[in-house]
Amino acid sequence: MEALLAQDPMLPRRYRVKRVWKELGDVATMELEPLDGYPVPFQPGQFNMLYVFGIGEVAISISGDPADGTNLVHTIRNVGAVSKALTSVSEGDVIGVRGPFGTAWPVAQETGRNIVFVAGGLGLAPLRPAIYHVLENRADYSGMTLIYGARSPEDLLFADEIKSWKSRFDTEVEVTVDHAAPGWTGQVGVVTIGLDRALAGIDKADVSAFLCGPEIMMRFSVMSLTAAGVPEERIWISMERNMKCAVGFCGHCQFGPDFICRNGPVFRHDQVSRLISKKEV
Repeated sequence: MEALLAQDPMLPRRYRVKRVWKELGDVATMELEPLDGYPVPFQPGQFNMLYVFGIGEVAISISGDPADGTNLVHTIRNVGAVSKALTSVSEGDVIGVRGPFGTAWPVAQETGRNIVFVAGGLGLAPLRPAIYHVLENRADYSGMTLIYGARSPEDLLFADEIKSWKSRFDTEVEVTVDHAAPGWTGQVGVVTIGLDRALAGIDKADVSAFLCGPEIMMRFSVMSLTAAGVPEERIWISMERNMKCAVGFCGHCQFGPDFICRNGPVFRHDQVSRLISKKEV
């Protein structure tokens, strides 16, 4: 096992697609098992490089339960050649996996605090392992709130799972959509509407917030959090920029003095706040 963890980070290991299912029209989730029988543990917020032989590889956040020591789960949107191939795989297919890479959500270090998750669109997938961790260790935290926004009811990710989380007596879940549809009875509007409402009944000094989604959503959510009194050093964001090598060699994901793949993707907000508004070039 130690030899596996110490192997060349540029060399992919072979994983078999154990299960694959559609989440949305252009989003699929796959469960992978290692062909060599030795799974590698990961932390919430980390990512893998998934390689489709003959096509290429792409960085994909891990969206499964970190307590599952057997399988890897990734949720992928079809936005390019590699992701299209990944969302088209079948059970039994073999792909390459490098990783895990990157920094993690520090949920294990924030025990005793009120955890607030803010997700937009596919940003719920990288937060999902951290949500699993908090729910499985719920007694270690003073509270848990999830604020999730999507473009429409049809674009809600993990909808059945969200219903299950919402039914728990020890969690608060706010779901909002940009555009309603016939039959939708939930909140309509931007994520910050639900966030402001959730923060109203919470001791802000007790909050640790974890954000993932479009950068504009994260910027405005941070503004709501800090305006309400949440300390900036208790806010973490996940940056999703162009990662190619995953080990800081190629320079594609340079973000000021940092590389997203090596120093991120999870950053404490006050460490990157002056650069967060800069567009990728």
